[in-house]
Amino acid sequence: MKHFYIPTDLHCEPLTSTRSLADFPVANRRLRDWQNERLASLGSREVAQPHDADFFLQEGAWISLADLKAAFTRRQALVSPKGELIAAWVWNDGCLQGDAFETRDSFAVRFPWDLLRVNEEIIGNLSEDRIDGEVHPLAVVEGRLHLGKGSRILPGVFIEGNVVIGESCKIGPNCYLRGSTSIGDKCHVGNAVEIKNSILLNGTSVGHLTYLGDSILGAKVNFGAGTITSNLRHDGGNHRSLVNNELVDTGRRKLGVIIGDGVHTGINTSFYPGRKMAAKSSTLPGEVVRKDVPPPAG
Repeated sequence: MKHFYIPTDLHCEPLTSTRSLADFPVANRRLRDWQNERLASLGSREVAQPHDADFFLQEGAWISLADLKAAFTRRQALVSPKGELIAAWVWNDGCLQGDAFETRDSFAVRFPWDLLRVNEEIIGNLSEDRIDGEVHPLAVVEGRLHLGKGSRILPGVFIEGNVVIGESCKIGPNCYLRGSTSIGDKCHVGNAVEIKNSILLNGTSVGHLTYLGDSILGAKVNFGAGTITSNLRHDGGNHRSLVNNELVDTGRRKLGVIIGDGVHTGINTSFYPGRKMAAKSSTLPGEVVRKDVPPPAG
């Protein structure tokens, strides 16, 4: 038995213009690597596997261990409540085996904000600390913390909930990190910054006087002082985002910003909730971002 990925038309704008969603880091590892680990863990279990069929898994999908085991045991396809194919058994004659069963715990990762859901699950389920860096005695950690080599948590930092921080990062002084947040390598989170339920990729700096909630920042992003993201609609409804000129329901009541690689914001930039910025774009000081920001000209 072999397993393969089902190719899918992943929506890559603007955050993932330089990487597929399957290769995007969540909890500081590629989504594809998390998926492979789950397949490997199941292979070590006593689950009968046919020799005349191959197992196909949607590229970039997030599948729970319970659903993965059920798919192996039942020999059935797995679909999301939206009818999206997540996994399937295909026999040598090319036919799918059995009927599909529906799951609410597994889902197709089709848009950048779906990565937040994966990140929340992985970090929310951390069961132990892994501290390879330095935590100052005047910092407070209430939750599980993974801290990479060479990273420093400075005085006055308050971490509430589970957080993952990569290598060679500087966190603080006097900032507030809330779960479930993952921060990549060589990042800086500075004074009077609050970050909640967000993903930051390598080399990103959120230096001072910023609120970042339910958001994704690409690699080498720099937030100017006083950059503020809004993450909640006044009417409390789900956020919708423009994709290929169509509004898509994100399924999220709280959604901040989706920021591509190499973006710089001017000081005191303010974001409407659910807005996106293409890679290498920028804002002016004091700018209010009401609509998605396209790639820079040229």
